Parts: sequence; structure tokens; C-alpha cells
Amino acid sequence: MKHIISTCFFLFSLCIYSQTITVTVDQNMTLKEVFKQIESQTDFKFAFTDQINTSQKYFDQKHTYKNIEIKALINELNKNNSIQFSIVGNNIFVKQKNSKPATAKKKSKLTGQVLDENKEPVIGANIFIKELETGVTTDGNGMFSLELNKGTYTVIVSYVGFKNGEKLITISDDERINFIMNADSQQLEQVIITNSKAVDVRNTQMSVNKLTMEEIKRIPAAMGEPDPLKSLLTLPGVTNAGEASSGFNVRGGAADQNLILLDGAPVFGDSHMFGFFSVFNADMINGMDLYKGGIPSKFGGRVSSVLDVNQQTGDIENYKVNGGIGLISSRLLVQGPIKKGKGSFIIGGRTTYANLFLKLTDLRAGISFYDLNAKFNYRLNENNTVSFSGYLGNDVIRLNNLVDIQFGNTMGIFNWKHRFSDNLNTNLAVFYSDYKFNLNLDIQEFKWKNMVQTYGLKYNWIQSVNPNFKLNYGVEGTYYNFNPGTVRPSSSDSQYNYQQLDRKYSLESAAYLDFEHQITEKLNLRYGLRYSMFYRLGNEEISTYDNGQSVVYNPKYNIYEEGAPTGTISYKRGEIISKFDNFEPRAALSYTFSEDASIKASYNRMAQYIHMLSNTQSPLPMNLWTPSGPFMKPQLLDQYAIGYFQNIKDRDYSFEGELFYKKIQNRIDYVDGANLLANNNIEQVILSGKARSYGMELLFRKNTGRFNGWVSYTLSRAEQKTPGRTPEEPGIANGNWYLSGYDKLHSLSVVATYERSAKWSYNANFSLQSGQPVTYANGYYEFGGFNVPNFSLRNGNRLPLYHHLDLAATYTPKPDKKKGWQSYWVFSIYNIYNRKNAASITFQTNEDTGVNETKKLSIYGLVPGVSYNFKF
Repeated sequence: MKHIISTCFFLFSLCIYSQTITVTVDQNMTLKEVFKQIESQTDFKFAFTDQINTSQKYFDQKHTYKNIEIKALINELNKNNSIQFSIVGNNIFVKQKNSKPATAKKKSKLTGQVLDENKEPVIGANIFIKELETGVTTDGNGMFSLELNKGTYTVIVSYVGFKNGEKLITISDDERINFIMNADSQQLEQVIITNSKAVDVRNTQMSVNKLTMEEIKRIPAAMGEPDPLKSLLTLPGVTNAGEASSGFNVRGGAADQNLILLDGAPVFGDSHMFGFFSVFNADMINGMDLYKGGIPSKFGGRVSSVLDVNQQTGDIENYKVNGGIGLISSRLLVQGPIKKGKGSFIIGGRTTYANLFLKLTDLRAGISFYDLNAKFNYRLNENNTVSFSGYLGNDVIRLNNLVDIQFGNTMGIFNWKHRFSDNLNTNLAVFYSDYKFNLNLDIQEFKWKNMVQTYGLKYNWIQSVNPNFKLNYGVEGTYYNFNPGTVRPSSSDSQYNYQQLDRKYSLESAAYLDFEHQITEKLNLRYGLRYSMFYRLGNEEISTYDNGQSVVYNPKYNIYEEGAPTGTISYKRGEIISKFDNFEPRAALSYTFSEDASIKASYNRMAQYIHMLSNTQSPLPMNLWTPSGPFMKPQLLDQYAIGYFQNIKDRDYSFEGELFYKKIQNRIDYVDGANLLANNNIEQVILSGKARSYGMELLFRKNTGRFNGWVSYTLSRAEQKTPGRTPEEPGIANGNWYLSGYDKLHSLSVVATYERSAKWSYNANFSLQSGQPVTYANGYYEFGGFNVPNFSLRNGNRLPLYHHLDLAATYTPKPDKKKGWQSYWVFSIYNIYNRKNAASITFQTNEDTGVNETKKLSIYGLVPGVSYNFKF
């Protein structure tokens, strides 16, 4: 009987093995689909280990096996795939090939580069492995690197404003793939924020906010003009001094503590028309990153923040034109190939015609500005690309033929990017930047000019040692030429004589090394060191004072007075007057709880060697820059931050929460009654102290859908302390901590976008901030028949609460039109409920009644705006 059963089983097996079937496999077919074909034609069943993902695509080419026996089919399938098939009875077992439990599998390296249509690197693009649900982002050269087990994977690349790319690859050894991303015109017009705005929970970088120009253009702004700098005020930790004010404050820092870079070159003046417009043309800007903390070692020279602004690269294949016409300004941009497939250009310009409206008023005034942006890019070969970026801007303001003001920036930077290998890329940059301010007072019959010029070089290296360890290192140097003022009489009757304030020269250099290290799947570190040096150089004469004190305390009147120079020391051109150097360590880590949640922490020390002299809380175009030296030490920052980051509901929502603490040494402040204009001995009105700020920042985003936006809230405190140098001296505010001019206890911003249809979208922005700290008079006394105010301690009072609501609507008449003339309208209302926010409050005596009174200055209330925008 036993032999009969064995014989039957043998015959049954032969029958199964000799059965012929037809099976087709291709690159888009999952393992589960192959199982289904075989099981439908035979009595075999499949069994597999937990390592096998049946939804994965294991096959790298299409093939059809016709009328093949099952055993022969198994042999064929085992030839070219990373999985092993074996027949046991009427079961087919599936396992990974070369599986050796005692030995770790050797992984292969997947590297590549992501480029746009103009062959320019796409920075920060997301590389996602679908089967493993993991990925990385591209670096500053658009490069990425991953380690993967052998197998077949679906690689998806995405970035806001571009169509997603997808490739099926089979990993059998080290592989390299490149992606060319095409612009998603429909996405750009409808501005649907994609999942790329979700939090990158694995990246160690924290305290950084990114805004795309598509988001910025939808935030309602005064005069209906999209403004990149004003959009920063919707982010946590960022405030300003009020409406129509230039500059911005980050985590309680002053405006001069922000490093503003345009394509890598520094920009000193950030606004037109005393703050009504920023110097950045929204049509030219590709995007911007604001680093508030955890700042990488490659950045230095400021102690509050880094605003990294990048201009677009021109279209390398087609000529395009776009622009806009607004109520008081217009803009035009032209781009196209220099040589198709090799090089491109993009040139944009703006100007205002506010003068036409002023002619309708009684004011005899003129206000105008213009700016020009340009970028040229040329790809020499696969490994070398050169580019040039430039900016030129100028403002002219004339008031009643009595005051003539001109100011503006000039900037140019040349970049050479070279790829030594897949793992090593470099960028060499040479730049020039200047800021000029000219003042002509006809009533005083004199002209005054000041300027700061910079010349610089940067050489940056990015090296990938392996997918888990990357290096970023380099050197840089900047030469400064400060002209604090040239005074010239404008007529022979002028009471002023020619005077050239002492020019100041300095050299700042640095070397840095930054490591990005993935310790485990959950723990990532970034740590580095920056070593900076600063030299104050001659040709200059430096005053000397008794006991080295340029400011002296008068105990009789309880005031500080200018010290009397006892002599001078002359320094020849290039001779070192003062030398400073600092080590600036940086560290950051992230620990991932899950795919959607992590905590991050960071520390950074930074040094700032140049200072802006301003005794107003809102920086004005006439503010002066000056270098550190014998009487002014560099500012030193230590900042600590910790935060929690989470993506919610499949990355549709995201949350960021941070706590920060920062302290600054050698923060300057001014004695009461300080005169900064045309002062050749500025050290006579300056005292040195320290500053601190601390707080909490919250940011909640809705990333997808027809309705999206974000809510940001900041609770913070910013203070300064300037104690006396001896027990007898009071310092400022009796040597106690006092509010800095940039303290905003509460700051709330709500930004919302609703895509009603392809033709209509609506946008809203609500801002609320605590009033700015100010110093009010708390009484007065009579002297010589005049009422003389007596002021409280510095910044002991506040302006009223600041808030406004702005609305905008965008109308696209023909949303489906993708070629030829395309256009859309933007209708906006700034400050819709006409809030009269106080820019300042002054105290004065009424000339008619002799009664003391207060006067509030408001810049503007409700401001409607409309602009027509086009492209072809």
C-alpha cells in the first residue's frame, strides 16, 4: 500500500512539473501580481518570509514566458532577480537571495542629482523610496545619496512648484540617477501647497522658516505689491518696528544683527521709500530661508539671524516675459536662453510713479525708486557651471525743494560650481556690495554722503563620505571700506566747511567645518566649528583718553558726557589697529520617535564684528555702519533652543514648537542725548552692556487642500543691561535690566488661502503685536519760562497694541490657458477696518493754550490696492 501511495505521489508530481503555463513580468508589476498569474494556472501556492514585500516591484525588464514548464520558469526567474524561488511539494517558497543571518548584508549606494529645466540644481528636493517609506533631501548642489539593499525600488522626487518625478530602479551595485524636474504651471498659478511644506522631522536643522514665492505673492500687502520681507512678519519670532519701517527683528534682536544675503552676497539696505517696499523683487526671487537659530557653520558675521535669498535662474529653452502693473509701481521681467541647453539669462526691473499722485496734492515733493536684478548662468560641461548675479537699486526723495535724499545698493557676485565626483562638489564665489546714502539740505547749504563697500571671496566644499556622514567646509574673507561721512558746503554762504570723517577699513576672514552625521535610524547630529578673525586696519588716527575712558560720568548732574581726547595715535595704511578672533562652535541634533514626530535641540555661538549706529528703534537709510575697534568690542552670541516637531494626518497638517534662550555680550547702547550724525568720535557717546532674550514659538500649518495656511504665535522677552563701570556710575536705567526697543511680548499671525475655483482664490492675513517699548515723559519742570519734560527710565512704556487685517482676491480670467498671453488680477485691502496704529507718540506744549499734550503719529489706515499681472 505504501508503495502504491508513493507511486501516485510521484506521478502527481511529474504531472505538476510537466504542466506548461504562460507568464508575463515587467518593471511595473508587483510580486503579488506574478503570484496571481502562476496560482491561477497551477495548483501551486506561494509561501514567503517577512523580508519579502509582495507589493514591491522586483523585475527590471519585460519578458513573456510562453508554454513553459513550472520548473523551467522558476529557473528563469532565479537568474536576474534579488529573490530566490524554490519548489517544495506543491508550494513555491520565496526568500531573499544570499540571505546569511550571521553576516550583515552589504548595501549598495544610490547617488544622483536633481536639476530643473535650466539644468540648475534643485536645493531641498525630496527623494522618497516608496517601498521603504524613507528618503532624503538634496544638498546645495542638488545632490543626494542613499544606501539600499539590492532590489527594485520606486524613487519619487518632489518639490513645490514642480511636477513629481518617478523612476523604477533595480539596485544590484552602486547606481547613479539624475532627475530633470519640469515646472508645474497649473500648480504655480493655483498655489496649492503640497506636502513638501510638511516638517522634515529627521533633519537636524531647526529654527528655520522657508517661504516660496507662490506663498509670498498671496499674502496681502500694503499698496498691493507682494513683498518678500513683509511676509517674514507672518512667521514666529519675527517682528518689526511698525508700519512703513525698514528692517526686521528676530527673537528680540536688532535689525543690524540680521545677515541678509542675495545669492550669497551681503545686502545692507533692505527697503525702498523708507520701508514701504523691500529691495527684493518678488518676480525675481525663487525662495528664501530664514535661520533664527541652530545656524550652520558656513554662516557668520551676525548674531541674530541669516536671511538667505536666492534669485531664479532664467529659462534655458524658451524666451518668456512677465510683469505687473499696480497703483503706484510696475515691474517687468524677461528671461530666456543665451544658448539653448547651455546658458540662460533673467533680467527684472521695477519702478514707481508715486510722483504722479503727489502732484495732485499740496505737497511739493517727489518720491521715486527703481531697481534692476539680473542673473546669467552658463553650463560649461557636466562638471562646471558659472553664473553671475547682480542688483542695482536707488531711491530719490525730494521735499519742498529743501531736502534731497538719495540712497541705494549695488551688488554683484560671480559663482563657479565644480563637481569633482559624485561625492565632492565645490563653489567658488567672488562678490562686491555697497550701500550709499547722500543727503542735500538746501536750507543748511551742505551736502553729506556716507557709504560702506565690501569685497569678498568664498570657497565652499560639500563632501559625502558615505550616506550617513557628510562634510561641509570652506574659507571666506571680506574687506570693508567704511566712509562715515563727507560734508561739503553747497554754496559760498554755507556755515559748514568741508570735512571728511575718518574712513575706516577692516578685514574679516573665517574658516569653517560642518559635519552631518546619522548615528542611527532615529538619531541625527550636525556639529561644526567656525573660526573667525577680524582686523581693524589703518589709515586712521585714533584718539586717546584719560584712563582709556571716552565717556565720562558727571556725578554733579548725574549724566554722561563726552570725554576730552588727550592725544592721537596715527596708523599707516594697512597697519593693524585692533585684532579679534573667536571660535564659534555649533551643534544640533534630532531624535525621531516615529516617521512623523521628533525632538530637536541646538546650540550656536556667533560673533558680529560690525555695528550699525542708530539711536532710533526703526533703522533709517542714514544709519551708519562702523567696525569693531579699540573702544567697541565685537558682539558675541550664545543661543540654545529645543523643539518638538510633528506631521499630522498623513502630513496634511504640521506643528512646530520651540523654546529658545539667547544672550549677547558687548551690546552697545547710547548715552542720553547722543549725537551720531557727523560725529568723528562716536566712542564718546557709546556704553557697552549685554542683552538677552527668551521665549516660545508655535507654528501650526495646514499643508494641503483648497483651504490652507498657517497660524504662528510667539511669547517672548527681550532685554538689555548697561551697568555703570564703577559703583558710583548709574549706567542706563540704574544698571538694571530694561526692555530693548525690539521687545514684543505677544505676536500672533494668521495666514489663510482659499481656492474657491480655478478662477478665484481668496487670501487673508491678520497680525497682532504688543506695542513697541518707548520712553514717555512722566512729568515736567519749568526752566526759563519753558516747560522741560522729565523722562522715565529707558523703554519703561509701550505704544498701544498693534494689529490689522488684510484681505486679497485673485482673479484669473482664463485659468486653462497655458500658452500665449496669460494674466490675472489681484485686488487687495490692507487694514480693512482702518486701524490707526501708532508709529510714535510725542509730547509737546500747545502754543495757544500752553497745556502739555500728546500727539499720535499714524502712517496709514485702510489702503486699497489692485494690480494686473501678465506673462507670455
